Amino acid sequence: MNNTLENDPAYAHKLGSERDKDVPTLISLFNSTFEDFNTRLVLGDDEPIYIPAGNEKPYHQIVFAHGFFSSALHEIAHWCIAGEKRRLLEDYGYWYCPDGRNETQQADFEKVEIKPQAIEWAFTEACGRRFQVSTDNLNGAEPDREGFTKNVAAQLALYKADGFPPRAERFINALENTFCKKKHDDAPGANAA
Repeated sequence: MNNTLENDPAYAHKLGSERDKDVPTLISLFNSTFEDFNTRLVLGDDEPIYIPAGNEKPYHQIVFAHGFFSSALHEIAHWCIAGEKRRLLEDYGYWYCPDGRNETQQADFEKVEIKPQAIEWAFTEACGRRFQVSTDNLNGAEPDREGFTKNVAAQLALYKADGFPPRAERFINALENTFCKKKHDDAPGANAA
């Protein structure tokens, strides 16, 4: 496990101008929190993907896009929902219809994105950041962003009332313990005697 990613030139190159100082912390936090699942969070160059352990790597990989903090949280949310059998399949065995979806395809996309985005929203809150839903269809049918946001918010409320999936709950706690403490420690005068 690489706990010094911020000093790795290849890592800095991947992040480029979009570098988020919290990404190395997030990677280390995920990798240590879920070491028992033999799964690592990996900064990727392009499209996000889940790659199960195999001949290439002896561990499962959650690859997130371009070093974006929100992409990492989103991909972790998908992993938290995927069952044991799905976690043995590339991208959990799900279809993905890329940007440029028609209205029907976009509606199908939004149905399967409600739960992961609700979990991502909880992760984002646990980090003290603002969440925005992603309709991920810049070149296709105009999505109903307001309606989708309401559906994701309703699912988030259900999770808060009834409980999150176990891995999601575990990560929310880890995020709160890390990022809330970090915010407090970084506050002006926090270390004053």
